[in-house]
Amino acid sequence: MAHMLRGKQAGVQRDFSAGLHPQLFAIDEIARFGINSQISCLSYDPVQSLLAVGTNDTQFGAGQVYVFGQGRVSVVLLLPRKASVKAIHFVVDKLIVVDSKNEISVFSLESTRILASYSPPGSVTALTTDPCLDFALIGLQNGEIVAYDLDRQSPAPLRIPNLWKQQHPKARPTAVVTLAFHPRDIGSLLVGYTEGAIIYSFKTDKPVKFFRYELLPGAPGGDSDPTSSTIRRCPRLIQALWHPTGTFVLTGHEDSSLVIWDAKDGRKILARTIQSTNVDEPGNASKSLGSAPGTFALKCPLFRIAWCCKENPDDTGILVAGGTPTTALEKGLTFIELGQTPVYATSSWQILTQHFEKSKSQHTLRTPPNAEVVDFCLVPRRSPHYAGSQDPIAIIALLASGEMVTLSFPSGHPINPTNQLHVSLSYVHPFVSQVNLAYVERTRWLGMVENRSKGPSILKGGAEYRHTTMRFANRNIIQAAHADGTVRMWDVGHGDEIENQKVLQVDIARAVGRSSNVDVSSMSMAGATGELAIGLRTGEVVIFRWGQNKNHGKDVRHVEAKGFGLDTIIDRAEPSIKEGLIPLTMFQGQGQVTSIKMSDVGFAGAGFQHGGLVVIDLRGPAVIYEAGLNDLAGQPARGSFRRSNSQSQHKAEWPTCVEFGVMSLEGDDYSSILTFVGTNLGRLATFKILPEAQGGYSVRYVGSSAVEDKIITIAPLDAQLGDPADATQSSVAGLREGLKVDGVILAVTTAGARIFRPPAAKGAHKKWENVFCDSAAVVRYQAAGYALLGLFGDGSAKTFSIPALKQIASANISHILDVRRLAEAVITPTGDVIGWTGPSEMALLNVWGTGSDLTRSQDKLLNVEALTPPRPTISNVQWMTGTLHVTPADMDALIGGPNRPPSKQMMEQRRAEEEQQRAMKHAATTGSSSSEKDQEGYWAYMQRQMQERTENLNIMGDKMDHVEESSSSWADDVNKFVSKQKKKAVMGFVGSKLGF
Repeated sequence: MAHMLRGKQAGVQRDFSAGLHPQLFAIDEIARFGINSQISCLSYDPVQSLLAVGTNDTQFGAGQVYVFGQGRVSVVLLLPRKASVKAIHFVVDKLIVVDSKNEISVFSLESTRILASYSPPGSVTALTTDPCLDFALIGLQNGEIVAYDLDRQSPAPLRIPNLWKQQHPKARPTAVVTLAFHPRDIGSLLVGYTEGAIIYSFKTDKPVKFFRYELLPGAPGGDSDPTSSTIRRCPRLIQALWHPTGTFVLTGHEDSSLVIWDAKDGRKILARTIQSTNVDEPGNASKSLGSAPGTFALKCPLFRIAWCCKENPDDTGILVAGGTPTTALEKGLTFIELGQTPVYATSSWQILTQHFEKSKSQHTLRTPPNAEVVDFCLVPRRSPHYAGSQDPIAIIALLASGEMVTLSFPSGHPINPTNQLHVSLSYVHPFVSQVNLAYVERTRWLGMVENRSKGPSILKGGAEYRHTTMRFANRNIIQAAHADGTVRMWDVGHGDEIENQKVLQVDIARAVGRSSNVDVSSMSMAGATGELAIGLRTGEVVIFRWGQNKNHGKDVRHVEAKGFGLDTIIDRAEPSIKEGLIPLTMFQGQGQVTSIKMSDVGFAGAGFQHGGLVVIDLRGPAVIYEAGLNDLAGQPARGSFRRSNSQSQHKAEWPTCVEFGVMSLEGDDYSSILTFVGTNLGRLATFKILPEAQGGYSVRYVGSSAVEDKIITIAPLDAQLGDPADATQSSVAGLREGLKVDGVILAVTTAGARIFRPPAAKGAHKKWENVFCDSAAVVRYQAAGYALLGLFGDGSAKTFSIPALKQIASANISHILDVRRLAEAVITPTGDVIGWTGPSEMALLNVWGTGSDLTRSQDKLLNVEALTPPRPTISNVQWMTGTLHVTPADMDALIGGPNRPPSKQMMEQRRAEEEQQRAMKHAATTGSSSSEKDQEGYWAYMQRQMQERTENLNIMGDKMDHVEESSSSWADDVNKFVSKQKKKAVMGFVGSKLGF
């Protein structure tokens, strides 16, 4: 019976939820943004221009693979079973994934579904592929190598035994740690074992070169500890890779040594570290000195090495992640630029040694402070060959914290991910610390297209699925604050068409004039004007407004210009932005900004942890009100409803939410602009914003009311229609014409809700039953009515009628959202809820749905017109010196066996060539016979066809005869050459015996 009386107690005569019933309340999961778990690996395909990101299996989410393309193109690939992703490889139209359960999954980029899965006979420790091959070579823990046919989706007959064990029978068990095809000779394979590396020849089916790094006593190697140099040792191998031309081999070891070998004769050219050279020679001292005399600094392990090259593969450099002292002030990647490689055939051993010892330059590609790079992915301009390291334009680095950073190559300048990478990657670029959602008018958002300088696009592949309808005109614009002091905004949509997919960005660190200690605590964006207010933990309130940057392209020095309690910061706009959200003004408050609100009518309100409250009029801009909550007790008010609890008066009090509305106060016969401030102790204060005769506005405190607990939501409502009584541009403009709004306030706290007429009427109250409310808002379902939606600590979402506050329906959301972070979830007026599912992933829900789960992405990834460029081959000099040219077709026979039928890729290529030949022949014959075609009869046509066929057969016969003659001539020449060599050998032997 209590709910029947609440409407009368609140002074509301109508039921605003009359058209709502429990059947309308069902949770739909619309979309997800971010990365569900910690990132484990990266892979980039320059042909399709796609980026794949694999994740670990953690408590926050299972391991899976994200594939991102241009704009909002995104597809999630699920593993066959629960596991972490260890490695990802793009192979033409397929994606190969290795997981922690030693299972290899093959996904189709065309259908975005799994094609096959394979469990090799052992633990997978390495895998390599090539765009021109239909096979994946798999290195195992026992040192063996097996092959898998990606086209036939079955194991291939090739099996390479542990070649290192055969050469060194007494060596300890060795696992394959790395595999790499020769960049030009696909018939050679570089195999890295834990003890060393070999070059395996598919042509001879045996190893041709062995590389073993051994340090004699007294040689420092890469160890920073000088005591370790007293013994003979062989540091374990971490990675082995080819020079881009295949002339040299580089091995990286666990002691941070980088060893360059001659691939032709197997000799060691140079052993060095990032800091020192010739570390394999006894007597050289380590340069990894500690901060104090007589100490040494430990080194980070080598995480990843890439031998990069420019468009010319002889112009190279080595990019290294790790290998630096832990005490180094600069963290990041090390790039050793070697320059033009000397011509091997004409260069002495000394020239080759000096080339690698005295590098052209060496510099660090800096990452954020205390951020260690554990993996990276190069972004080549075009070619997928040369191990994906030819002519890279950028580096996508993975940090130990799980975050990402994008750097230009080779300069190392940070690349802004805004409108470069998918918005989900922005959640880890770096981590998102604070989120808010604004309900922005469609026309306003369509006009907010940022004009910012940017480099070449990184992701250009894929095609987004286009929705045919738009559910709501107003857009859900998310504001995401990152750990580096940037705030990015984009349209998360309603599961419908998104017209403006661009991302906006503001740099808070630059706006406040410092690079550290920039933690955003609260944000608010005006839906009608697009103005943005940011509050920091250090007390600054920064306001941005859309406009032109007068200092575009110029990094000008800030000139202090304070007035009306504010600091003008327009000259702190980013030089790269020409049009966008420009910093307007800044206010310095006391303590953390606990609540902030940007209204649609040019007023901004902010509350501070020390109890302060400020109201800013952006027309000046100027501070029109500044006071503490403790000062309100001494100000005159028409009435107040205060608690009698004496303990609450001694507790610290601060604003928890600020709201602007237009309505008539109790006892007034006119309406005015009002500011409502809720506090952590349950006090709701009301202020009037009044125009002054001289121009401008003033703020006057009119009263307060007390409710149960911390106020989390203030919702002004029209008592006659149920519509929101917010301070909109139309309602404020109507005040001049005598507009009167009979309004009430719905205040929601963690313990209950109260609806009353401000400033101090008693109204009606409801307590929540055995649970706390974390987030709440008034939502509307089409024309059926309004309801109060709350997210509760038991993992449920509940709706309540207005004004009776009777529960309408309830649904469980704990299986989707993280219950511990429901207080950070945001509810929109249309019933959309965006909340955290993990540390770096959010889900968008709608409570007026059908109970459907998240649907698969229908975006397209594969561009069939993007063709893989031909694989580089051996040079003429290599061929003349005896290197046998092996083609990918030969490799199909060597790996797949002689009985393997042509692959689908080969058949499609052959079919395309035949169709092209037929089209060319048809075009040639059609032009000559088109004029006679009308007069040609049936028998004449048949006679002409027979004649053409006979001529073609004659031509083919001539060609075969020519081939036979050429083969016979070549065979005769070979026989003569062999006979001549035998004769010379015999005569030389006889002559040596006779003393000639």
